[in-house]
Amino acid sequence: MIIPAIDLIDGQVVRLYQGDYAQQTTFNLSPLAQLSAYQAQGANLLHIVDLTGAKDPDQRQTALIKTLVDELNTPIQVGGGIRSEAQVIELLNLGVSRVVIGSLAVSQPALVQSWFEKYGADAICLALDVNINEQGEKIVAVSGWQTGGGKTLESLVAQFSPFGLKHALVTDISKDGTLTGANTQLYQEISQRYPNIQWQASGGIATLDDVAAVRDSGAAGIIIGKALLIDAFNLKDAIQCWPNNEENTSC
Repeated sequence: MIIPAIDLIDGQVVRLYQGDYAQQTTFNLSPLAQLSAYQAQGANLLHIVDLTGAKDPDQRQTALIKTLVDELNTPIQVGGGIRSEAQVIELLNLGVSRVVIGSLAVSQPALVQSWFEKYGADAICLALDVNINEQGEKIVAVSGWQTGGGKTLESLVAQFSPFGLKHALVTDISKDGTLTGANTQLYQEISQRYPNIQWQASGGIATLDDVAAVRDSGAAGIIIGKALLIDAFNLKDAIQCWPNNEENTSC
């Protein structure tokens, strides 16, 4: 599945280079107009990252997210700055289909595990954003990628699998925003090792060949942000390459 994404800072559509707030590109685009275009082109799921909230949870862009949810018919998953159960409840009550949890899954796993029990595995997606070191360890970063979490992807999967972990978004930070291609080896590895998890790949997508490579890796979906914003290809072509029904691919 193709999952078009936008990142938001203070109401503006932006992209960061490898999660660095000092390397921000701002696009002169309306968030609603952009997501509406993705919806019109056939998106079955939309992805929003509240980067303001990721950096400062007290500044979460809740009003904007509510507007986007109210105006769009396509399911939306939202991440960035989720630090409490009250915030999870707020987003679900707004109509968000799935809440993306990152740093808190590392720092307070028992709390997040309780949310799986209360709201169900379909309501939560873990964001496992990794730096891969020289030993090949997948170290999960936290706090909007500003610090390392000290835990591996595998250890977090082990912690959450007993609670029904079903959706997980994995970003190779070294690839994010670079348009240098996805880490398909990573997605192939984790898809084979954990076939019951619906893995969402993210980072580095530049061409339809990259889309096809991730499709063939075994991932369930692919988050595409910058490539669509700069018109490297359009969403309709991407969906033809990786149809929502996974049949009759054209690339």
